[in-house]
Amino acid sequence: MNPMVPRAGGLLLGHIADRLFGDPRRWHPVAGFGRTALLLERQMYADSRACGAAYVLALVGGATAGATAAERFARHPLARLLLTAAVTWAVLGGRSLEREAAAVHRLLAAGDLDDARRRLRNLVGRDTTALTPDEIARAVIESVAENTSDAVVSSYLWGAIAGVPGLVAHRTANTLDAMIGHHNARYERFGWAAARFDDVMGLPGARLSGMLTVAVGPDRRATITAWRHDARHHPSPNAGVIEASFAGALGLELGGTNTYYGNRIEDRALMGQGRGPVPDDIIQTTSLARRVTWGAVFTAASVCLLRGRGR
Repeated sequence: MNPMVPRAGGLLLGHIADRLFGDPRRWHPVAGFGRTALLLERQMYADSRACGAAYVLALVGGATAGATAAERFARHPLARLLLTAAVTWAVLGGRSLEREAAAVHRLLAAGDLDDARRRLRNLVGRDTTALTPDEIARAVIESVAENTSDAVVSSYLWGAIAGVPGLVAHRTANTLDAMIGHHNARYERFGWAAARFDDVMGLPGARLSGMLTVAVGPDRRATITAWRHDARHHPSPNAGVIEASFAGALGLELGGTNTYYGNRIEDRALMGQGRGPVPDDIIQTTSLARRVTWGAVFTAASVCLLRGRGR
């Protein structure tokens, strides 16, 4: 059997597992990778870009090498399909992202602002202690948009391109960026390589996410306009694409002032030409994200099958 067929089937099965169960509850491999990364950071940390690059190379390279060996060992088509499905399920975060967004929405609907602020910390790194309900809604929408591209669409794309090693390489790069890719005194230099590598890994997935938002969103013209006019003003070359696309598709205006822990303030460019977000927009956002992720997995599976026919 052509190896592209088990790859396509594994991506689809992994997506279905994520939709049914969310992240694995116990023994999550990404959590294990995070603990390993923390231990290695204690040994390798230095305030330099070179040390940070060596740290990223050791972790991403080691994990990807292990994934390559596992895929080669799984020679039978069924074994390769199940391996791809299991790894896809482990690296995705689509269903859990949706659950967290829905939980914040329920707390806002119940008028429980303090708990909504606390729950929001599962989604964003900004200071949530003084956010209003509408500011919480904006934070949730921006997080859902960015993580749909980062944690779901990009994973499918790298899975289609490079199989299990691609899934693992992308997820480890994304995890390291979340851990150390920050603008602060400790990580400004040490985390530089992690942030830049994640940008490179996320570049094609962000563009695919934007195209899928155009295809499945409710307002194609506004999506394209926001992407063309606003995405480039975002500090991230990837998050800007998907946040602007979601803003245009949903008729919203995202961006503005964000305050982070440690009193760091960022004035983000405005994305989209619509109204400001309100809590009920969270539901429309998760619905759009769900459609984008289904589009992404079918696109990835189709790429695999087309590559198989080419072989």
